[in-house]
Amino acid sequence: MSREGVTIGIDIGSTAVKAVAADADGRVTARVRIPHQLRVPAPDRLEHDADEAWRRGPVSALQSLAPGPEVRAVAVSAMVPSLTAVDAEGKPLTPGLLYGDARGRVPGEDSQPLPALGEAAEFLRWTAAQAPGAAGYWPAPAVANHALAGEAVLDVATAATAFPLFDGTGWNAAACAERGATPEQLPRVETIGTAAGQVPGTDAVLGIGAIDALCEQIVAGADRDGDVLVLCGTTLIVWTTIPEARQVPGLWTIPHTVPGKSQIGGASNAGGLFLGWVDRVIGPGDPEAVDPLRVPVWSPYIRGERTPFHDPDRRAVLDALDLTHDAASLRRAAYEASAFVVRQIIELGGAPVARILAAGGGTRVQPWMRAIADATGRPVEVSAVAEGAALGAAFLGRMAAGLETSIADAARWASTERVVEPDPAWVAPAAERYQRFLELGNQRSGAIPPAAN
Repeated sequence: MSREGVTIGIDIGSTAVKAVAADADGRVTARVRIPHQLRVPAPDRLEHDADEAWRRGPVSALQSLAPGPEVRAVAVSAMVPSLTAVDAEGKPLTPGLLYGDARGRVPGEDSQPLPALGEAAEFLRWTAAQAPGAAGYWPAPAVANHALAGEAVLDVATAATAFPLFDGTGWNAAACAERGATPEQLPRVETIGTAAGQVPGTDAVLGIGAIDALCEQIVAGADRDGDVLVLCGTTLIVWTTIPEARQVPGLWTIPHTVPGKSQIGGASNAGGLFLGWVDRVIGPGDPEAVDPLRVPVWSPYIRGERTPFHDPDRRAVLDALDLTHDAASLRRAAYEASAFVVRQIIELGGAPVARILAAGGGTRVQPWMRAIADATGRPVEVSAVAEGAALGAAFLGRMAAGLETSIADAARWASTERVVEPDPAWVAPAAERYQRFLELGNQRSGAIPPAAN
């Protein structure tokens, strides 16, 4: 064990809480996964039992790692947006609303062109109406931080996604009041990577984590121009590193953690949310034992789509299906459809591609990685740590413990487990199906603009 001990990162994901303990060099010394249910009570709703997933899950994960005197800090990452009402003890009173839930849709707006724009504010409106006068209205990381250390605290990046509730300096009283709440009912906001409290019964500080995608990014090593980071989780997220900020219709542009650089891309529902559904409804079959010329085409939007369509009412289509297709063919088509979304977002960004890096829990699924390589015609470098968001949170814990001074230094934790090469027998047939995939996507009104040249 390093004389600096370890830090623990806890990531609240869509289907599980994942936690890792990491040493000074980013080596994972212990890991745990605590599953929870992703509830879909209606086609346009998505929620957690917030007590199970946001409060008890992180506590169980920490206890499973048996934190001892060598643990210097604990930090939490989570998806955005999310919200629940809590009582005076920090226990959730209402469902934990999640990204894309219709209860976050801004009235009168058919789309939300920026990440979670207005969604958190509408979550607050609904939640405050369900539990008026609740002790608090907290996103997932605040619930977890309170459960771990008695501190209802939130990172500034997560708070920023709650615009107009958060104006960059604090909670906006007028915006909160318009939705039935006060700033005092919302969590304290602190800077990423700072200490916010002490974990009872340990020598560990509570560090301020960040949004899951940001935590993944800081330990992925996708820092050079043209690096494409593909985050393979319940949500599929694609970011291309570019030298300066620019806007492309349908995509998001956000600052990179490397000063002066930006990332262009966005989030899609064609990740584990779609692939998990396919796994549940289609029989077993090996998607790698399929004739490259005999694969149908999915338009994979079983729950609407975010980037690049921003259309919550878009639905899935399975095209060119015939009697010769079996479960294996449909499974390969599903992985391919997810990979086609990756290619589409990359091409819309218009930036030259240097390399593709894949991270997230989905990297354990070899057919998914293979499909991304085949669909893009490029090698895919697969991260050595599937729990990237938890690992990034563990690095921020090191900053909170005074063991690191710069987020940029997290790049030394990046490591590659394997490289998946495109299969020449699949590249050309996949390219033909990609064109059909684009045609299916554009058949709806409000088609996205053509890819940048």
